[in-house]
Amino acid sequence: MTLWEGRLGSTTAAEVLAFTVSLPFDRRLASDDLRGSKGHVRGLARSGIVTADEAALLLGALDRTEDELAGGTFAFQPGDEDIHTAVERRVTEIAGDVGAKLHTGRSRNDQVATDLRLYARRELAEVARRVVHLQSVLLRRAEEVGETYLPGYTHLQRAQPVLLAHHLMAHGWALSRDVDRLVHTIDRLNVSPLGAGALAGSSLPLDPDAVAAELGFAGRFENSLDAVSDRDFVAEALFDLSLLGVHLSRLGEELVLWSSEEFGFVKIDNAFATGSSMLPQKKNPDVAELARGKAGRLIGHLTGLLATLKGLPLAYNRDLQEDKEPLFDSVEQVGHALVATAGMVGTLEFEAARMQQAADGPSVAAVDLAEWLTERGMPFRQAHGVVGSLVRDSLERHVPLGELVQAHPALGADAVGLLEPGVAVTRRTTPGGAGPKPVAVQMERFRHRLEVDAKRIDGAGSGVPSPPEGR
Repeated sequence: MTLWEGRLGSTTAAEVLAFTVSLPFDRRLASDDLRGSKGHVRGLARSGIVTADEAALLLGALDRTEDELAGGTFAFQPGDEDIHTAVERRVTEIAGDVGAKLHTGRSRNDQVATDLRLYARRELAEVARRVVHLQSVLLRRAEEVGETYLPGYTHLQRAQPVLLAHHLMAHGWALSRDVDRLVHTIDRLNVSPLGAGALAGSSLPLDPDAVAAELGFAGRFENSLDAVSDRDFVAEALFDLSLLGVHLSRLGEELVLWSSEEFGFVKIDNAFATGSSMLPQKKNPDVAELARGKAGRLIGHLTGLLATLKGLPLAYNRDLQEDKEPLFDSVEQVGHALVATAGMVGTLEFEAARMQQAADGPSVAAVDLAEWLTERGMPFRQAHGVVGSLVRDSLERHVPLGELVQAHPALGADAVGLLEPGVAVTRRTTPGGAGPKPVAVQMERFRHRLEVDAKRIDGAGSGVPSPPEGR
């Protein structure tokens, strides 16, 4: 029996039910549907729409349904099109005719919108917590590596030496922006659609404000048409998760490169690597590669939903059923990626000698020579040209750069010291830079940021707007 049998008066074709069914994926909204339904029943009781005895019977039936779902004894039926229908059917079986009052003053339109907001509020907060965990791992590894340095790259060409801690923190700060986006998305979605009905509200004396408060929302909808059609929060969540996936992809890409024999900067722990089905010598960075590969899947979910939304008129359209699978999958994939990446980073073995050897080439200190000349009065563009000519001459004539620097009248013996191993990285002294002093300050600021963000996540969705960037 369908919910609309009274209007159509005939059985819906099996092909239609097979095409429209959402139970296989939306059953994960069960706990949210039950929570929303309990809030709705209590609201009906407060408004006098159902009696106290009827409300007690309905709430008891919802509790029993919840126990069955949690215990794995809930028996789904062929007519259960979605989780909302399944719950209402079971409540009616338990409560009898009173069960038919569960849906009073409510449409599946505002019901599913409420369920999805409850789900997103909870799950995005959990994703944010996993991001903070990964950040804490990055911070711990940054503290452990001390003053180990490696080449910093632009265009994948060696550019300047940077502390390894600085490089790890770069990934950490990018992830902080992901946390910030997730927290603000939770705050924006924390609005209750219950009471909007199918699209226009109800003639019954409902109290959407009280129900919103009971469910922990910051407030209720302002416009019923907007309430049932709005999926901005899903698009925002998918964007947040996509960009987070891009950041994980970038980290994964670096570890794929760094673990290769050509770089040799890290060794991935055996527990976070795989082998080859054919080549006995292989040790593959599959976690890093999948962190990279999942980003395309996440981006696809975002663009797919935006394409769905862009052509819809107000208010609810069945197309909106397509909002759930991309959100569910994105949350699941990012959650797994964060846990696996944290484990991989936490167990990496850094090859400090190999990193520092790669960073000790004389040419990576070229900008230090130019800045040395600038400090002595030479215009930077001119100094850039002088040093660039020396580098070119060194490469073309196969003469050590130090010899050319020693012989140059504007440079000489004092400047040669800048080319010594480990010197250049110590000269990065500006705030936020890659040298020891600014990195020490940065790590302390990052540690404080993690503490603040952990509290922000716990308070997300409370109705109090979160400050930007944890301030």
